[in-house]
Amino acid sequence: MYTITILVILVFMFLAASIRILNEYERAVIFRLGRIIDQKGPGLIILIPVVDKMVKVDMRTITLDVPPQDVITRDNVSIKVNAVVYFRVIDANALSLMWKTISTRRRSLPRQPCGVSAVR
Repeated sequence: MYTITILVILVFMFLAASIRILNEYERAVIFRLGRIIDQKGPGLIILIPVVDKMVKVDMRTITLDVPPQDVITRDNVSIKVNAVVYFRVIDANALSLMWKTISTRRRSLPRQPCGVSAVR
């Protein structure tokens, strides 16, 4: 009797650890033993508890308000510049692999004089 009860509890814990629910604006990138297996959409997701790892990616547009900065133009005029940066994720797989690289590049952007674009 006790073995059946313990077995039922273990099966329930296994099922509870393997089921995830995603909202409409989220995507899940599934890693199995460190490799990307699939990208899943919103709804019910079933994972293998010890083997699979899920990374949630928010697909909504995110705004980042850049504080006002004093800038000197090429002709030595002081101006104040305000900016808003919009982020939108298009490929959740690429974001989950490249996020550390993107965040370090964002912190180490070179400063450019006003009026010079540095789009690469």
